[in-house]
Amino acid sequence: MTATRGAAPAATKRDVIIAGLRRRILARELERGARLRQDEVAEWFDSSITPVREALRALEAEGLVTSEAHRGVRVAGVRMENLKALYITRRLTEAYAMERATPRISRHELRTAERLLDELDEASAAGDAAARNAKNMEFHFFFYDRCGLPGLRDDIEARWHAFPWDLTLDSAERLSDVKGEHLAIVEAVRAVDPAAAARTVSEHIAHGFLSLAAQVSGGPVEDPFDIDVD
Repeated sequence: MTATRGAAPAATKRDVIIAGLRRRILARELERGARLRQDEVAEWFDSSITPVREALRALEAEGLVTSEAHRGVRVAGVRMENLKALYITRRLTEAYAMERATPRISRHELRTAERLLDELDEASAAGDAAARNAKNMEFHFFFYDRCGLPGLRDDIEARWHAFPWDLTLDSAERLSDVKGEHLAIVEAVRAVDPAAAARTVSEHIAHGFLSLAAQVSGGPVEDPFDIDVD
């Protein structure tokens, strides 16, 4: 049978392992600092060692795992300086992508974003961290996919994968805030207001970072997006 033109290539074993390990880390099935033995990972995915090594190198480039002499490969911890850099670049690129996407999205298409928010609420209510993170990403990339610059979209995705989503949205208060922030994004797009859409996304990312940074550092932190804050 002839392959369908334009069909996505089949996932390689390396790709399957990358996606599977990323999901386990972000769903907290693998804790930060946990050791990843290559033979054990190969057994999990019914794989040889070679694609496991390739997958771990790719995840190390993303920042999700680290490799150290005499310690092997481990799920990466969260370093505040790295988190700050990710936050600043996410805020810049995602707000710009949102501004570009807003006039390119129809009211009819927005129904998809609203459906994704309903599914995100269901996952959050069920305490399903993996589904929650997946739906959160799907919601945001509904917009970024429509920014008109595929290279920018891919750059955002790379930074998204490096962000420690497993440590976010733990409190009921933050979950409630996130729901309101997501609705504000949809309303700004519905109004075809690119500046407002960019602003709501920027503020949403800022609120998420400050909540996470306080959790990581053990107390409130200043916003490093402010040029006067180091």
